[in-house]
Amino acid sequence: MTQTTTAGSAVVAAGLDARGLVPIRTGFSALLRRDLNVLDKNLTEFLISTVVQPLLLIFVLTWLFPTIGQGIGGDPGAEARFSTLVSAGVVAQTIFFQAIWRVGLPLVRELDVTNELEDRTSAPVPVSLIAVEKVVFGAAQALLAALIVFPIAAFVPATPVYLRVDWPVLLSVAPLACLSASALGLTVGTLFRPRSLTYLSSAITLPLAFLGGIFYTWDSLGPVPWLKAVVLVNPLVYMSEGLRAALVTGVPHMPLPAIYAALTGSAVVLTLVGTNRFRRRVLL
Repeated sequence: MTQTTTAGSAVVAAGLDARGLVPIRTGFSALLRRDLNVLDKNLTEFLISTVVQPLLLIFVLTWLFPTIGQGIGGDPGAEARFSTLVSAGVVAQTIFFQAIWRVGLPLVRELDVTNELEDRTSAPVPVSLIAVEKVVFGAAQALLAALIVFPIAAFVPATPVYLRVDWPVLLSVAPLACLSASALGLTVGTLFRPRSLTYLSSAITLPLAFLGGIFYTWDSLGPVPWLKAVVLVNPLVYMSEGLRAALVTGVPHMPLPAIYAALTGSAVVLTLVGTNRFRRRVLL
């Protein structure tokens, strides 16, 4: 409680103007600096939790299997294609789950267990601003995680990975993907109670992962048209497809206008829904 009280005092002290009000920009910056300081203190934990799952996936699927003669695809060319499409998919998965777990799970605890939000909401900043700051900070963590994981996905595979960075696409798709995933984390954090976290993991995040186009392209679902249509509700599909367009060559991807529209729309809608639910949960 001392730590959160200090954070709230810092917001007030840093942002009071001559009229005794905290400008929105100053209050937002103070909240963000507080969270960045916490991340800096827990950086080792962040790095370990970021690296372990993607490293194991890449190691087993794209290094171990080809090395022991069980490569996916059956021939060197197909194995290389699989490694190429998975490399971008794993980066997308990292963004998606880092944002959800770094925003959603802490928020569930803050709302129902630790009551850490009491001090933040007592500061003279709009409650909605606190929710938006969580989305921005979660997106920043997801982007940092992607930067850490990408070298692993690109260079660990035993088969070639055909990289070709399209910088304009990468610099636009990656932030949109991070914001969309973080906004989903905010919404999830306001929907679930602590007793429902097991359900969240087994019934929601696992289906999103396996039906998110991490290990296959959306185009390859043509033989299963109903599934190809159903997965379009999954934001992870657009993240995987967008990062393939930005990072690799030789792998088909969804048209870029559709990717941009879906990521932008999901980021806006989920932020609005999550912010509205956050305000209701906090003020009730």
